[in-house]
Amino acid sequence: MSAVTTAGGRRCEARRSRRALLEGCGAQRGHDRPFATPLGRREQHRQLIRAVLPDMAPGTVVSHQSAAVLYGTTLWRAPLDRVCVTRNRRGGGRTRPFTKVHGSPVDSAAEIDGLLVTTPARTVVDLALTLPFDAAVVAGDALVGAFGLTPAELTDELVRAKGRYGINQAKQVITILDGRSRSVGESLSRTMIHHHALPLPHSQGDVLTPDGRFVARVAFYYDSAGVLCEFDGPTEYGRLLRPGHDLATTIHRERTRETHLRALGFEVVRWTWEELVRDRAGRRLRTALTRPRPRPDGRIEPAPATQPRPVPVRAL
Repeated sequence: MSAVTTAGGRRCEARRSRRALLEGCGAQRGHDRPFATPLGRREQHRQLIRAVLPDMAPGTVVSHQSAAVLYGTTLWRAPLDRVCVTRNRRGGGRTRPFTKVHGSPVDSAAEIDGLLVTTPARTVVDLALTLPFDAAVVAGDALVGAFGLTPAELTDELVRAKGRYGINQAKQVITILDGRSRSVGESLSRTMIHHHALPLPHSQGDVLTPDGRFVARVAFYYDSAGVLCEFDGPTEYGRLLRPGHDLATTIHRERTRETHLRALGFEVVRWTWEELVRDRAGRRLRTALTRPRPRPDGRIEPAPATQPRPVPVRAL
C-alpha cells in the first residue's frame, strides 16, 4: 500500500469520526440533554470543537464561550450547542448548525493544545458583548481570577471593541468584575447588589481581632459600614456542609463563628440561593447598610489572592 493511499485512508477515517460526532451532537442539542451536568456539557463541547475546527479556514480563532471551555473556567447559562469562532475581518458573521462565526479584528491569540484561542482578556469582552448580563459576569469573574487580568487589560480590549453590538452592556459588565469571586453564587450576589444600585462590596476578607488574631474569612465585606455578607448556597450554611459532615455540628460551629463576628461589632447578612433568585436579599442588605452603628472593634484585611495562570500569547 502506498504512502498516499495510507494518508488518504487516515483522512477518510478522521472525516468519518468527525461526522459521527457531529451527527451525535445534532441529536443531542439543547442545554439539558443528554448531559445533565456542566462537566458533561463541557466535555461534549470540547469534542465538538475538535470535530469542526479541522474543516474551518486557516487562522480561525476559537472564541467566546468555546474559548472559556478550553480555558476551563466557569460558565453559567451559556449556550454550548455551537462552537464559537472569530475570523480576523470586519463583519461577515454567520450561524451554521454546529458553528457560530464572528467577524472582528483579532491581532493576537493564545494557543491551547494546538488551537488558536482568543486571549483571556479578549474572551471576557466577547462574552460581555454577547451573553446576558449575569452570565457574562459569572464567566468574566472566573477568567479575571484565573489569569489575573487587570482593569487596564480589559479597558484596552473594550477600546478595540468600540462600535461592536453590545458595547454599552460590556462596559457595565467590566466595571463590576471581581476575580476574587469563588463561585457562581458569589458572582450572582454581586450582580444582585448592582441591580439594587447598592455599593459593591469587597470580596474575600479576613476578619481579625484588634490585636491581629484571625477570626474568620467572609465572602463580602463593607469595611466602613461594618457589614459582612455570606452566600450560603442552596440552604442556610449549605456552603460549609461537606459529604460525611454532621449538619448539627456544622451549624453550631458556624453560629459560634457568627457570634464572634457580631461581638467584634460587625453586622452579618447572609442569603441562600432561593433568597437570591427571589430578590429577597437586596432589601435586607440595604437595611443593614443604612442602619447606623459604631465602628467595629475588629478589622478586615483582603484574603490572599490565588496565583494567576500563565498563558502564552502570540501575534497573528
